[in-house]
Amino acid sequence: MSQRSIQSRLWYDFLRYLLRLTAVLAFRIRITGWEDIPASGGVLLVSNHQSHLDPPMVGIGCRRRLNFLARQSLFHFAPFRWLIKSLDAIPLDREGIGISGMKESLRRLKRGEMLMIFPEGTRCRDGRIATFMPGFTALARRSGAAILPAAIDGAFAAWPRSRTFPRLGRLRVHYGETISPEEIAAMDEQELLTEVERRVRECFARCQFNAP
Repeated sequence: MSQRSIQSRLWYDFLRYLLRLTAVLAFRIRITGWEDIPASGGVLLVSNHQSHLDPPMVGIGCRRRLNFLARQSLFHFAPFRWLIKSLDAIPLDREGIGISGMKESLRRLKRGEMLMIFPEGTRCRDGRIATFMPGFTALARRSGAAILPAAIDGAFAAWPRSRTFPRLGRLRVHYGETISPEEIAAMDEQELLTEVERRVRECFARCQFNAP
């Protein structure tokens, strides 16, 4: 993919500003840990998945542009297809990222960009974190990217799977300590998967509403 145009960058910045305003007014969002987000280099942002609110709400705390993954079914609805295409979203097939999606994700990470992924594979059904699936670890290893754990709370209450539209609520997002490429290389697949899930759960504990 070629260097993004000025129009594309301005559009992304405008949407991020609009979403930040919405997050403050509609969800009284509180974001912590953003100061430690890597300023450069490939970064795989790994978060829990409570609702459709997660990609934009977790993403707005990042000063850098984020790359998003989107299920193929989302491209079938014309207005949403236009939106996610304007953000250069990477299509997901039903079984996961797929070969073409994996290649494009690797290209962007190797290019020093940030990519968000939800290892639970789908939105949770009860607000709690489900067991992580291991596919994302290969992305981190092959790209040489760092892994940034993060978590969101309040999104399930605001927009559970049973509701067609979201309601007003309170959201909290916390970014954790980055796992460097050197740390990733020193762990085997199971160790890495366990460590990332542990750190995301730690972030979740930090951003829950009964936390300080």
